[in-house]
Amino acid sequence: MNGDLSLAVHALVFLDHKNCTQSSEQLAQNICTHPVRVRRVLAKLARAGLVRTREGGAGGYLLARPAADITLCQVAAALSVRFVEVSWRSGDVDMDCLVASGMGAVMDGIYRELDELCQKRLQSIAIGDLTAQIFGGPAA
Repeated sequence: MNGDLSLAVHALVFLDHKNCTQSSEQLAQNICTHPVRVRRVLAKLARAGLVRTREGGAGGYLLARPAADITLCQVAAALSVRFVEVSWRSGDVDMDCLVASGMGAVMDGIYRELDELCQKRLQSIAIGDLTAQIFGGPAA
């Protein structure tokens, strides 16, 4: 997992709060990152139908649907986020030892289950919930 999920969630909460089109420069300033990075991440959200884009001088991004209808799980899916993954596996499937040959698959199953638990939890958190947390009001 990288920082794209945090960037995306920050941008969506900011768009919800502002309730109007925001340019990548405006978003980048609030997120404290580069506008190119914002455009790269928000392009994925646009393809997933979470934000809309407007071209031209008054162009930018706005929410494609109510913030209460956008879950963090949807955002993560749009960005192809895996919450639990490893870059190294122990053992070797070709070894005679059952521990060495089977441990990788066992751990992969555990990581897959943990990732699914993260996704399930994020299904219950909407962008509107986060906006409400920040501003101390009820969720939209």
